Amino acid sequence: MALSAGTKLGPYEVLAPLGAGGMGEVYRARDTRLSREVAVKVLPAAVASDASRVKRFEKEARAASSLNHPNIVTVYDMGETGGVSWIAMELVRGVTLRQMLAEGALPVKKLLAVGAQVAEGLAKAHEASIVHRDLKPENVMVTKDGLAKILDFGLAKLTQSEGDSGGPTQAPTVSVGTEPGIVVGTVAYMSPEQALGKAVDFRSDQFSLGSMLYEMAAGRKTFARASGPETMAAIIRDEPESLSAGAPGTPVPLRWIVERCLAKDPEERYASTRDLARDLSRLRDGLSEESAPGALAAAAPGRVLSPWLASAAVALLAGAAIGALVARKGPDPVADYHAVTFRRGQVGRARFAPDGQTIVFSAQWEGRPAELFSTRADSTEARPLLLNADVASISSTGKMAVSVFHDAAPPMLAEMSLAGGAPREIVEGAFRGDWTPDGQKLAVIRSNKLEFPVGKVFGAATEGTNLVTIRFSPDGRQIAAVENLRSESEGASLVVFDVPSGKKRTVSTGWGFAAQGLAWHPKTGEVWFSPRDVAPGSVLMVCAVEPSSGKSRVVARPPGVTVVQDIAPDGRVLMKVDDWHESAMYGQMGSAADTNLSWLDFSRVMDLSDDGKTLLLDESGRGGGAKGSIYLRKADGSPATRLGDGRPLALSPDGKWVIAVPGTTPDRLILLPTGAGEPRVLRTEGMRYGVAVWMPDGRRFLFVSRTGDKPWRVYLQDISQEAPRPFGPEGFGLGGPVSPDGKVAILGKEGKWFFFPVEGGDPRPIPGLGEDVDDVLRWDRTGRSLYLRKGGLHTEIWRLDVGSGRQEKLGAIGPSDATGVDALDTIFLTPDGKTYAYSFQRRLSTLFVVTGLK
Repeated sequence: MALSAGTKLGPYEVLAPLGAGGMGEVYRARDTRLSREVAVKVLPAAVASDASRVKRFEKEARAASSLNHPNIVTVYDMGETGGVSWIAMELVRGVTLRQMLAEGALPVKKLLAVGAQVAEGLAKAHEASIVHRDLKPENVMVTKDGLAKILDFGLAKLTQSEGDSGGPTQAPTVSVGTEPGIVVGTVAYMSPEQALGKAVDFRSDQFSLGSMLYEMAAGRKTFARASGPETMAAIIRDEPESLSAGAPGTPVPLRWIVERCLAKDPEERYASTRDLARDLSRLRDGLSEESAPGALAAAAPGRVLSPWLASAAVALLAGAAIGALVARKGPDPVADYHAVTFRRGQVGRARFAPDGQTIVFSAQWEGRPAELFSTRADSTEARPLLLNADVASISSTGKMAVSVFHDAAPPMLAEMSLAGGAPREIVEGAFRGDWTPDGQKLAVIRSNKLEFPVGKVFGAATEGTNLVTIRFSPDGRQIAAVENLRSESEGASLVVFDVPSGKKRTVSTGWGFAAQGLAWHPKTGEVWFSPRDVAPGSVLMVCAVEPSSGKSRVVARPPGVTVVQDIAPDGRVLMKVDDWHESAMYGQMGSAADTNLSWLDFSRVMDLSDDGKTLLLDESGRGGGAKGSIYLRKADGSPATRLGDGRPLALSPDGKWVIAVPGTTPDRLILLPTGAGEPRVLRTEGMRYGVAVWMPDGRRFLFVSRTGDKPWRVYLQDISQEAPRPFGPEGFGLGGPVSPDGKVAILGKEGKWFFFPVEGGDPRPIPGLGEDVDDVLRWDRTGRSLYLRKGGLHTEIWRLDVGSGRQEKLGAIGPSDATGVDALDTIFLTPDGKTYAYSFQRRLSTLFVVTGLK
């Protein structure tokens, strides 16, 4: 029964009717308390006695009132008057999207303006675990200023509500405005799962929005049929006419977004509505109504399920532009580099699927955890596979072996199908593996041993090396592997295991440290991998090795760190190129922002003076040259001073000397003067060096080193020409400077730290130091406290009172932008704990499909 003007509902006086829907009648009313006009929605008399309908109505009020967003109508109040349940909400003056569509399709600019706002509102609701379930043009109002607002959460479902089973329902679907049914929603905009009466989640709203976007572009409903049942059947089974045919002026990126939203399988829609909103916003911001759609509409009309629009206005051109740039700078002008990733972050491993066109890769975009994605070699988009994992291998039968990450748990290899489905964990303690060419067996690396088949040790890494990756030859008779020596100052080798005999031989050795990547070329029979030159500052490149003779050649050396991932049967190469830099940062504890004091491209902080005014920098990248460069830089940002070639280790307490490893003779230590004077060569030939710390007297220092195959050990060195003497047992490392009185050093092993008397005596554990401490940074000026480091990327700094064992958190440091950053490399504090310097590496990746490499 309609309410007449003047009717009172609580403090609200009805002025006039505004409209009606299946979940209620809406009136314009006046709030007598605040003298403002509102919209009041009441349940119609025909359903007011339906307890389930009333309950759903109340749920709308609770759901909508919990949301606060400019693109969602604001709920002010709710109540019950004389048996009438009502909700008071914001009165939106404008027209509905249905009214806007009465004249046909919308211009692209207006379509994107409305669509992006609706997606933003939905994203807010979905982040609060609220699903609308009845999104349609009638439920979107647009003001005269162009502000879009979502109305009527009358069918909203709290997806995490207590007592809601979320199970499927079974009842005939009805349109809003007819009799109530258990399957709810408006037929033309339902998702397939909603039409089937199944449980729905936020991706159902994405389908509804996709239907609205389609209608805004084409000027007609997506699944228009003669009757409701026929429309439902079409939603469940049929594909809509392509927008490339029905609305040829539609920009291709928008077509991709619509097609992804309209995917029948919810798994193929967006993993997050926030990502959908971001794609629409980028496209809105990148296109104008005057944009010529011809270039954007030139892509193949076939359906691409998963767009990642890194920059909507230029997404289709980015691959060609980047590829051309790298091709111009690369070693082979014939090679064509076609980019297949466009977002900001790190790419992990990548593999071609058996069809040679599908690519599966892992990536950490915008600082998020690693996730699996699927794309096509001719696409600019990627579909998330909703799994925190890295790809290890794809078999010829379409099985994937993936490395699944479970926080601090041991690595786990799992098997899953390219077609989708949950992974099945198969090998614990392993995260590298490869399928045999027939796809029937798996070889894995576990505990630095090669198992083939799984559970049977087939071979082992060479003593003192780490086995990092393996790949079967195309005929399955050989397994290539990369071995890296365990020190960064040592190198890498390529080895091959013969499958029939089990024999292992070294094919190529003497490369720089930390080689990566591995693939057999299906045409030449060569093994391609990514090592470094032995010269300091060299970066990973792509080399080919003939496995029988060991003859090697450089295949590609583009700008950046280059890692071969896979080679397709036709010879196309899947390659990752990283833009890799290290930054030196400086700040005060509790300050709002840190200062970037990087000098060249790879600035690692190696020490900070006690007064906090001078940083010692190691420039080991391209800018530092083949021998590396050593710099001092003032904290005031003045130009850095180059001290010489090599790798610095520590700055003396008086700031006059730097312990360094020379670039020409890396098996020695030298003292470089920071001012006038000549370098001093110390008697330490034949060693390899890690970190070093000065004694307070400035006449002696401790350093970590090793000789031959012996374990690492700490040595005490006088700056005179005397030879160093061992300090402490083998296998220990250093933890920060020596105590201010020069009597105690801190040595650590396997996560445990000990006090070591400098003049001899038994070591003792440090009281109050738990296993959560990652490093001991230094002593305070009094010698009564230690500064500790806990955590990785955003590191917490703690102070430990060594007498009482009490710990106090001082603050946390780390980059404000974590994209492409895994952890902090070095951290240094002043004795008062107020000033710090640290360094971190940022790696930003692009995945390419390269043709023409030979």
